[in-house]
This record gives sequence, C-alpha cells and structure tokens, in this order.
Amino acid sequence: MDKKLKSRLDGLYRTFDLAFLATDPLEFVHKYDTPEDREIVGLVSSSLAYGRVDTIKKSIAKVMAAVGPHPYRFVRRFDPLSGKSLFNGFVHRFNRGDDVVCLFWFARQMIEESGSIGGFFMKGYSPEQMNVKEALSAFSKNVLSLDSSAVYGKKRLAPKAGVRFFFPDPEDGSPCKRLNLYLRWMVRRDRLDFGQWTGVDPAKLVVPLDTHIARISRNIGLTRRASPDWKMAEEITGALKALDPKDPVKYDFALCRLGILDKCPKNADAAKCESCLIKDICVL
Repeated sequence: MDKKLKSRLDGLYRTFDLAFLATDPLEFVHKYDTPEDREIVGLVSSSLAYGRVDTIKKSIAKVMAAVGPHPYRFVRRFDPLSGKSLFNGFVHRFNRGDDVVCLFWFARQMIEESGSIGGFFMKGYSPEQMNVKEALSAFSKNVLSLDSSAVYGKKRLAPKAGVRFFFPDPEDGSPCKRLNLYLRWMVRRDRLDFGQWTGVDPAKLVVPLDTHIARISRNIGLTRRASPDWKMAEEITGALKALDPKDPVKYDFALCRLGILDKCPKNADAAKCESCLIKDICVL
C-alpha cells in the first residue's frame, strides 16, 4: 500500500463532504426521508447523470417536479399513458420523455415483482462474485426484458430505444458509470451515501467511471489504461481497494469534485496545481 497516496486521498475524502452536495445529482436524493422514495429518486438522478452538472440538475428537477412530493407513491400508481402526457416535450441530451416514462414503468414492474428495486437487483447478486459485474449485467438484462409495449408500442424493445441508455451492460465493455453511481448511493453508508441495500457488500462495488475520474486516476497512477471502459473501472477500483479493502469507492465523490469544480485542469496550471490537495502524488 502506498502510504502517501492513502494519506492524500483520505484527506481529500474528509475535505469534500456534504458541504459540496450541491455540486452533485446526489443532492436530489438527500431531499427525501424514506428509503422507498430515495430508491426512486436515486434511479432517476443517476440515470440522467451525464453531461454538464448544471444541465443534469435542471433535467432532474423537471422530472421530480412532475413526480410530486411522494416518488414511491407516484411509481406504484404510475400509468404509462398518463405518463406520456406528463413528460411530453422532456429532453435531456440523448433521452426524451418516453424514455423517462419507460424508466418509471420499469420501476413499477421491478417493485411489483421483487418488492423494491434493490430486491430486483439482488436477483442477480451473489456474495461469491468478485465484484458487481455479473449482478449489473443480470440487472440490466432483466430490466430490459420487462414489458415496454405500453410506452414504445412493441412487445420487443427496439435496439435503439432510448431507455436502453439507462441500463448498459458491463459485458459489452461499458463502464456503467451511472449504474455504479446508483449502487454507490444505495450500498455505501456514510454522510453522503445511504447504505439501504444492505444485501450488497460495499467491497464489491466498482468506481463510477466518468471523464473526471479517468483523467485524475491516470494522473495519480491508479490506472495506465487509455480507454475509459469497464476494465479501467476495475483497475482503478483495484488500486483503491489496496487503500481501503472494505470500501474502495469511498473516494469517488471527492476525486470527482476535483474535476467538477475545475480544481484539476486537463493541462498543468501553475496556480491551480499549486493549491491542489494531492499535488505531490500527481504526475501532471
């Protein structure tokens, strides 16, 4: 274990805490008190967590405003036909209103089948698995096999149906950033994350790999890979596991702040680099 690396990342973890929640879509999940509501809001917020943070937050806010104060109750009563009207005109980059409708429709079916979204995820999870790869793959496959005809009009989900973007498969090489983000929120427990899916071991989580995490991880030697794919996510997680075997993705939120807050530039910047909390472990 690199003691200096651990010391710097532990310091980063302590620095970027709840005070920085407004810079993350996790902020929306913290607005709700019950595990049932948080599970729904977490699914929506993580699914839309791609693009610029300000755009992400605006899109999540639009969806949640339409949902109302009780997301779980909304989902249990959700009807795709009325949902189409409710989310008509919604756009978030690659996704449209029908994709959000199908997301809620899938959530209702997951809850009806397994009691909760977490219960549905557990169908594919085993403590013997090395990490959540197999469980995530099974989860995405199982979700996408649910009935979508009420939304898209066909029994079989079309290859280009927008809802597929919410449920990638690590077997295809996808880093599954947004699903791993959702898992982090639901599985880990500290001031940021809720730890309500107690059946999943936090040690099995994989880092939610986005452009910030990929770049910063290369800069501090957590990976040598060039492509931000599932293998890179596993490599970074393995390096973090050497620092904290029981909770390797604890550093995700803090590392991501360096990129989101523009504290870690793409190219060396004397002023920014001088004040960086991890400058002495960076190769930039």
